[in-house]
Parts: sequence; structure tokens; C-alpha cells
Amino acid sequence: MQVYRPLTQPFIQGNMRKTHKTNKKEETSFVVELHSAIKPNCDKLTISKHAQERLEQRGITINAARWEQIDEKVQQAKNMGVKESLVLLEEAALIVSAKNNTVITAMNRAEATTQIFTNINGTILMD
Repeated sequence: MQVYRPLTQPFIQGNMRKTHKTNKKEETSFVVELHSAIKPNCDKLTISKHAQERLEQRGITINAARWEQIDEKVQQAKNMGVKESLVLLEEAALIVSAKNNTVITAMNRAEATTQIFTNINGTILMD
């Protein structure tokens, strides 16, 4: 029968020092790789649950190609410092948080003519 003795504190600390040394170059490389892997997903426009419900309720359909165009324009606006934008399409009006890459709400274009939009610092026209 073997008896295991608990490790002493100095041995653990010494061992930890040896195993936790990292090469700064390797650490930086990992961070760069991680960000590049995550970034494409973060930059894509998402639709909030509320906006999805409004699109469905109002019968607004936007095809994938059009979503790509909207996403591209929102990214351009974001690069120009826009945080909240109104995106006007022929068939709809969308409130988009460029800061969060999220469509916040949606309405049909006729409904939008009777609305007052606040806290918007950019407008994207896509007729």
C-alpha cells in the first residue's frame, strides 16, 4: 500500500512558477487569432426579437441579398461614427443600432411617414 504525502507549499509555488511562464509573443498571437475568429460573427447585423416580431406582424420580407446591402451600409455608417440609424427601404423603415449591429425595430414605409424618430444620428436611404 502506497502512502501519498501532501505537497508542501514551497514546492507547489515553485512548480506553478515554472508552468505558468508564457511567451508574450505566443500570448499576443493567440489573442489576434481569437479576435479574427470571433470578429466576422460580431460584425454581422442581427435582428432583435422585437424587430423580428414586427417584421412578421407587418408582413415585411427582406431577402438575403438586401440584408447584405443593409449590413454593408450600416458598417459604413458605423465607421463614420453613427451609433443609431434610421434605414429607409422602399418597403420598410428600420431602426438599427450600428454600435451593436442590431436591428431594433421595423415598420412598413407607410407607417413610418406618421412617426417621429428620435435619438438617431444617421439616416441610410436605400430606395
